Amino acid sequence: MLYAYIKSLHLIFVVTWFAGLFYIPRLFIYHIEAWQKPSPEKEILSNQFKLMTKRLWYIITWPSAILCTLFAVWLLIIMPQWLSQPWMHVKLAFVALLFVYHVKCHQIFKQLQRDEVKYSSRFMRIWNEVATLVLFAVVFLVILKDAFNWIYGTVGIIVLAILLMLGIRLYKRIRDKNPNA
Repeated sequence: MLYAYIKSLHLIFVVTWFAGLFYIPRLFIYHIEAWQKPSPEKEILSNQFKLMTKRLWYIITWPSAILCTLFAVWLLIIMPQWLSQPWMHVKLAFVALLFVYHVKCHQIFKQLQRDEVKYSSRFMRIWNEVATLVLFAVVFLVILKDAFNWIYGTVGIIVLAILLMLGIRLYKRIRDKNPNA
C-alpha cells in the first residue's frame, strides 16, 4: 500500500515539475520580447515577468523537482530490482538530461533577473521543446518498458522533434504576418 502512495506523490510532482519547466521558457520568451518595447513599457513588463518567473521557479518548479526526486529515490528503495532493468537505465539518463535542462533554465532565469538578455525569443521557443521531448521519451519508456522497440522509439522522438521545429517555424510566419496572433 505504501508503494501506491509514494508512486502517486512521485507522479504528482512529476506533473508539477513539468508544468514549471513548460511555463518558465514561455515566460522567458515574453520577458525577452518585453525588452524590445519602448520605455516605460519595457521596464513595467520586465519587472512583472521577473516577479512571475521568480514565483514560478522558487514556489513550484524547484520544490517539485526536489520532491519528485525524493519520491523517485524512495520508489527505487522499495523496488531495487528496477535498477537492473535496461529501460530504467535509459529513463534515468533522460532524467539526468532533464536536470541539465533544469539547471540551464535556472541560469537563464538568473540572467534575466539581472536584466541580461543573452538569447533570442526564437531560441527560447526551440529551447521550450526540450522538456517536451524528454517527457515523451520517459512516458513511453515507463509505460512500454521491455516492449519498447528502440528503433521505433528513436525514430518517433526524431519525428516529434522535427514536427515541433516545423510548428515553431509556422508560428513564426503567422506572427510575422500578424504580431497579435
